[in-house]
Amino acid sequence: MSAIFKRDLRGYFSSPLGFVFVAAFLIIMNLAFYVTNILSGKENLKTVFSVMLYGLIVVIPILTMRTFSEDYKQRTDQLLLTSPVKASGIVLGKFFAALTVFLIGLAFTVIQVIVIAAFGTPNMGSVIGNYIAVIAAASVYIAIGVFISSLTENQLVAAIASLGIFVGILLMDFSYSLVRADWLKAILYWVSLYRRFNTFYLGVFSIADFFYYISISAVFVFLTVRVLEKKRWS
Repeated sequence: MSAIFKRDLRGYFSSPLGFVFVAAFLIIMNLAFYVTNILSGKENLKTVFSVMLYGLIVVIPILTMRTFSEDYKQRTDQLLLTSPVKASGIVLGKFFAALTVFLIGLAFTVIQVIVIAAFGTPNMGSVIGNYIAVIAAASVYIAIGVFISSLTENQLVAAIASLGIFVGILLMDFSYSLVRADWLKAILYWVSLYRRFNTFYLGVFSIADFFYYISISAVFVFLTVRVLEKKRWS
């Protein structure tokens, strides 16, 4: 797994993709910080984290579109499939490489917290909880994106399909207030990535919601492993 991780992590920054992702992510986050904190003259980091969560819809497809699609297109997937590395190791190596690139972009947003701390007293417990929640939510998006990339050799198709699924998840969350049936509202709440984030947004760390994100990530990592194993034996 470590060899795949190092290979893919190096690949992100030996091409423009890693820099494009970090730049796009920071443009969104710095703009959100400027509008909600600098212009207003008030500490409002919670809104920045909320924008960050929605921003994942746009930037994660950029990050994950090449994970498997590029190998398929360049036929280097045959080297991966015939290597002694297990399918789970290949998938986890690619997943953690993409997650690491995201964490690099996320690390730059700590500057915003430092700026607020220099002029005010942010609730650091809430800030840390929100960072953990964003990382957990990002792991879900990355796992879904990696899974979609494993299904096609076209990077653009992988990006658009991932974006479509993320928008669908968002629309499903918006439909919650329109639903009248209690049983359907319960289902929508259970599958909602956004409503579970509200707990962290309010400054309460929920272990149940955190493990929900991790479980969904694990499901899509498992599905990707199954796709790779099918290709290996076909």
